[in-house]
Amino acid sequence: MLRYILKRLAASVPMMLVASFAVFCLVALSGDPLARLREQPGVSAEAIAARSEALNLDQPLIVRYLGWITNVLQGNLGLSLDGEPVADKLTRAFSVTLRLVIAAAVVAILLAVVVGVLSAVRRYTVWDYSATFAAFVFFSMPVFFLAGVLKDLAIRLNEATGHVIFTTVGERGSGAVTGLLDTISDRAGHMVLPTLTLVLVTFAAWSRYQRASMLEILGADFMRTARAKGVPERSVLLRHGLRNALIPLTTIVAVDFATLVNGSIVIETVYAWNGLGRLFITSLQQGDVQLSTAWLLIAAGAVVVFNLVADIVYALLDPRIRHA
Repeated sequence: MLRYILKRLAASVPMMLVASFAVFCLVALSGDPLARLREQPGVSAEAIAARSEALNLDQPLIVRYLGWITNVLQGNLGLSLDGEPVADKLTRAFSVTLRLVIAAAVVAILLAVVVGVLSAVRRYTVWDYSATFAAFVFFSMPVFFLAGVLKDLAIRLNEATGHVIFTTVGERGSGAVTGLLDTISDRAGHMVLPTLTLVLVTFAAWSRYQRASMLEILGADFMRTARAKGVPERSVLLRHGLRNALIPLTTIVAVDFATLVNGSIVIETVYAWNGLGRLFITSLQQGDVQLSTAWLLIAAGAVVVFNLVADIVYALLDPRIRHA
């Protein structure tokens, strides 16, 4: 197993380098990074020249990339337009986004497995048709529309009851919160709507994958053999069926986890969360090249890392993979 992991790690290194070069070129060739700075009144030519020198804009593209990636490997992501280290901004925003993504992923996985397995076992029943219809509705619904609808319903409910049942803005309260329990309660209350939005759009697709995988396993020879030996149906489904049916879903979840991080832009914008998504939008609006490049690098890195995680988990669930 260790050899397999080392091989996958070695294969991920060139992928990460290629991704970093693609990200750097994408930002570098997207336009003049100093255009917004030049448009601001009162900005001196010396300030523009200093910013140009800091970004090495007078150097060839490959030289700029080598200098940038060297700094990145040393943990230096550069400075934002306001002078704050990019790494500090990303770290602060990442903790907010990660809290949302992990909560949504855990709930979505549990729902997808339960709904998918039940739909497969009770295929072509009212339950199966209802689950399929609901999954397609949420899967086809744009994230911004679903987030907006849930937020509007929450606001109307709050107004109708005269109490704040659902918090619709921000990742935490604006007032001072003291004590661990109060802090947890405050954070949890602000997480309900964003988490629910992300869960609905995510679990819909995952439950379909789980249903298809479980249906395929139910017709496998080893399942019929287990039943012929007198193994209880519950054990057949859970011990023999579910474990094998989870393998395809594991890959999908690991890959989609990176997509969840990157796809938080819309949800964080609707609910005014100061996470990675909103930080990226702000960096684009302000023309913050260093911040935009670092954000895209993290997004690309997340895809590579979670693909690696998917391969490792896949190998743990199916020994044939690591011995291939």
